[in-house]
Amino acid sequence: MTDSPPSLLSRPARMTLLLTLSVLLGFAGAQQTAPPSAVPTPPSAVTAPAATPLSPTTAAGLTPLLAALRGSPDWRAADLSYRAAQLTLDSARTRAGLSVTAGADGTLSRVPWDGGTFAGATTLTLNASLNVLPWAPALEGARSAERALAGAAVDLRSTRARLTVQALQAYEGVRAASAGLELAGAQLDVARTQLSAAQSQRTDGVLSAEGLLAQQAAFETAQAAQTRAERAQAQAVRSLNRLLGTPAALPAQAAAFAPLPALTVSGDLGALLERALSRRPEVARAQAALADAQAGLSAARLDARLPDVSASVRAGQLSDAAGNSGRLVSGTLNVKQGTLGAQVSLPLKDTSVIPGGVVLSLSASLPVFGNTRGTALTQAQLSVTQAQLALDSARQSVELDVRASLDALQNEQAALSAARTTAEQARTALGSARARLDAGLATALNVRQAELTSLQADQALQSQLNAVTLATLTLAQATTDLDPLLLTAGGTP
Repeated sequence: MTDSPPSLLSRPARMTLLLTLSVLLGFAGAQQTAPPSAVPTPPSAVTAPAATPLSPTTAAGLTPLLAALRGSPDWRAADLSYRAAQLTLDSARTRAGLSVTAGADGTLSRVPWDGGTFAGATTLTLNASLNVLPWAPALEGARSAERALAGAAVDLRSTRARLTVQALQAYEGVRAASAGLELAGAQLDVARTQLSAAQSQRTDGVLSAEGLLAQQAAFETAQAAQTRAERAQAQAVRSLNRLLGTPAALPAQAAAFAPLPALTVSGDLGALLERALSRRPEVARAQAALADAQAGLSAARLDARLPDVSASVRAGQLSDAAGNSGRLVSGTLNVKQGTLGAQVSLPLKDTSVIPGGVVLSLSASLPVFGNTRGTALTQAQLSVTQAQLALDSARQSVELDVRASLDALQNEQAALSAARTTAEQARTALGSARARLDAGLATALNVRQAELTSLQADQALQSQLNAVTLATLTLAQATTDLDPLLLTAGGTP
C-alpha cells in the first residue's frame, strides 16, 4: 500500500516531464537558429528618430535600395518630364530670337500669248525676323516657358521626394510583414505545443472533449494566421518591387533589415508652412498659371487699346516699265506683334536699266463692327480671377497637408512612450516567468508564452519607432525639406 500513490501518479508525472523537456528543447533549438541581432534594442538605448540627424552609416544600408529607385519607371518619367520642359524652353527661345530664311523664286513668262517668247527669271531672297518690342507674343511665350521650367524643377524635386518616401514606406512594409511572419510562426509553435499537451491531458482523462476542441481550433487559427502572414509578406515584396521596377534584394529575417534614415525637421509651425508655401509644386504651378493669366490679360488690354499698325520701307530698283523689280531691300515693323522683318531680293539677271528709288508706307486698321476685343478682355480678366482662386486653394491644401503631417508625427511620438513601457513590462514578466520556472512554480509552456508576449511587444516597439521615422520623413516631404539625393549620399538634409 505504501507504493500505490507513486504508481497512481507515475503516468501523469511522466507526461508532464516529457512535455516540459520537449518545450525546453524546442526553445533551445529556436535560440540556436535565431541570430543574435533578432533581439530588439532595449528601450533605454533607443532615441527618437525626430531628434536624430541622418548619419552615413544609417543611410549606407539603404543605399542600394535608393540607388535602384533612381532607375524606377516613375523616377525616369519625372526626369523626362523635366527634360521636356527644358526642350520647350529652348524651342520658345529659338522662336523669340533672330530668324533667318533663304529662298529662291523662279518664273517663266510669255507675253503676249500668241506672239511672244518665253522668258525666265530667277530671284534669290533672304528674309530675317526679330522680336523687338517687349509685348511680342514670342517673347511672352519664352517667359511662359521659363516659368513652366521653374515649376517643372520644383515638381521634379517633389516627385523624387515622394518616391523616396514611398520606397521607404514599402521597405518598412516588407520588414513589418517579415516580423509578422516570424511572430505568426512563434504563435503557431506555441499553439502546437498547447495542442500536444491538451491531447496528452485528454488521453489521461483530465481534459474534456470541449477543451481539446478549443485547443484544436486555436491551433488551426494559428495555422491560418501564418498563411495570411506569408501572403502579406509576398504582397509587400511585390509592392516594393513594383515601385523599384526591379526585384529588390531583401534580408530573410526582420532583424536584418537596415534601419530607416532618420532626420530632423526643425522650426515651428509658422516656419514649416513658410517653407512649404514657397517650394511646394502645387503652389509653384498655381503661381505660374496666375502669371500666364496676367500676361494674357496684359495682351488683351494691349490688343484692345492698340490699333493694328505696320510701317514699312522699300529701297532699291523698284520697278521697270514692265513692272519687274530689281535688287531690293525692305523692312517692316508690326507694332502690335512687336516684330521687325527685313528682306533682301536679288534677281539673277541684268537689272542695270531699272531705276532706283525708295517707298515708305504706313498702314493701320481699326475694327468697326464685329469687334470681339472686349469679350476677349473680359475672358482674360475671368482667367486671372480663376487662377488667383486656384492659387489660394493650392496654398490652403498645402497648409492642411503640413498641419496633418505634423499632427501625425506628434501622434506617433506620443504613442512611443506607451510602446516602450509595454515592451519593458513584457520583458519583466518574462524574467519573472523564468524565475518561477527555476523555483518549480511554473512550466516551460508558461515561459514560452511569456517569451511570445515579449517578442510581440518588442516588435510593436520597433514598428512604433519606424512609424515615428516615417512620419518625420512624410513631414519633411510636406515641407520640401527632404532631399532624396542626399539620402543616397549619406548627407544631412
